[in-house]
Amino acid sequence: MASLADLKRSQLRQKGTEESTPISAKSLSDPTSDLEIFAKEVLSALISDNLPPTPNNFALYFDRILEDKSESLRRQIGTILEFEEDDQSEKSIELEKTLKQGFSSVKSILQLSATLYKNISLMEKILEKRSEEIKNVPSLSGANDLLSSLSNDVGKLSNILKKQVTHMKTIYEETATIVKQVENETIFDNQYGVYNKRYLIVKLEQERNLIDEFKHKSSLITVRLSKETSNTMQSEKAQQLMVRTVARLLLKTSRRSDIVAHYGEGTFAMILKHTDIESAKRASERLYDLVASSNFFLAEQEIQLRIAIGVAELNASIGVEQLLMCTLNAMDTADGNSTLRYMVCNS
Repeated sequence: MASLADLKRSQLRQKGTEESTPISAKSLSDPTSDLEIFAKEVLSALISDNLPPTPNNFALYFDRILEDKSESLRRQIGTILEFEEDDQSEKSIELEKTLKQGFSSVKSILQLSATLYKNISLMEKILEKRSEEIKNVPSLSGANDLLSSLSNDVGKLSNILKKQVTHMKTIYEETATIVKQVENETIFDNQYGVYNKRYLIVKLEQERNLIDEFKHKSSLITVRLSKETSNTMQSEKAQQLMVRTVARLLLKTSRRSDIVAHYGEGTFAMILKHTDIESAKRASERLYDLVASSNFFLAEQEIQLRIAIGVAELNASIGVEQLLMCTLNAMDTADGNSTLRYMVCNS
């Protein structure tokens, strides 16, 4: 029986014979690995769909077509890809984490300095009080002189500390301004380990423009814990753990080309690039089943997780905010009906 590689080689040779466009002799040679066969299949799919073979489009089709391949081939190609991972987004995330840690350290130093300043001020007040008391005891004039000298020393120290704290406060404010500027450009949500709302909005706008240009299909889904599930736990900490579990499962079920982001208040969004509404529905079904089949334990209590999902197809003629609101409303509708796994947005 012919192997998958042999069949692919045969198909590619036949297609190459039918092509009228001149190509080099090197490109006519047979592929020597499963990865080369697969790469040529991806390129053929791009050309067939009349899309430019840009690195971004190639990556999107690479992931989408790979989903339909055998597990062994997916594992083989995944192993190869691990050797060349160089994600700039990951580097940006690490930089953001470092900056936030630095900000936290500066804040701690300032708080400690403020505490020391308060203690010194308290000491001055105590010395003043004791000095007044000693004035009423004539036989302790020597002690009074000593306290006066000590008070002068503490006063000098206090002045020095005031100048240092003022300087540290200035540095702190400058650092806080810089960190705030960085935060305004961040793309990562530290709490849930996904992208943030700002990045989501930017990517949705970019995808709208691409759809307008190339007429392909992409979809958006929004996800959150169902109200029923959230109400099973009154503890805010327990609710946060459940929401983090949902974020982790979203990342687990997503493709590399998908964008998972925290929209806010425990609601997540996932952009499914080059995915029509029917495929988005199937993805929602898989996500719902994955969450429902995941065990969540808190102490000795097992909690059955349920989520609400809103689904929408991106449309170049609909604004990002309008699309998000429609999808969120669809999610609320699904949440209000226990028989629904998801609701499609009717924009």
